[in-house]
Amino acid sequence: MIDILAQINATSRGVRRDDESVTVVMGRTYQASVEDVWDALTDPDRIKRWLMPISGDLRVGGRFQLEGNAGGEILECDPPHRFRATFGDASSLVEVRLRADGDERTDFEFEHTVPIAMAVSGAGAFYVGPGWDGAVLGLDLFLRGETAADPVEAANSEEAQRYSKESVLAWTSVIEKSGTATAEEIAAGRQVALDQFAPGLDQPL
Repeated sequence: MIDILAQINATSRGVRRDDESVTVVMGRTYQASVEDVWDALTDPDRIKRWLMPISGDLRVGGRFQLEGNAGGEILECDPPHRFRATFGDASSLVEVRLRADGDERTDFEFEHTVPIAMAVSGAGAFYVGPGWDGAVLGLDLFLRGETAADPVEAANSEEAQRYSKESVLAWTSVIEKSGTATAEEIAAGRQVALDQFAPGLDQPL
């Protein structure tokens, strides 16, 4: 069992919007060295233990594919501090930054940027934010030695869906405060996210 609200509150979230793009921003501090976090993020044998199997060439210029999910190309890599890649589409960009905070703490920063034409508004964060929340949680559990035997199966469990529902609520508040979407866009995006990430739960809000 995980402490759902404690895990939700351990992650910071933000949404930025300009005339060209929408960016989802997340942050977390992991209780592990920067080298260990980097290795967990970039070693295929470890990635499959907290996220899902991955194949491909994880070097700059190489392409990768997450099993049953998106793929992309590695654009930049500066071990153990930063990497940047496309994700699902050439115009969809993810960036991860790590900073050591002492010997056994690492500050993790994540951004996912897509064109405004794809996201439409800040409510586009609903389509990716809860999914990335699950990945951020999975990495924390893995680094603590609490990983499930099958992370994909665990991600579809009732507990994971309850976590995802709380994630959607958290993103609702963030998007509302950001001023990047209308009330109608937020309501529609929230319902889509609930249907996608927490389909097994009663969903009155």
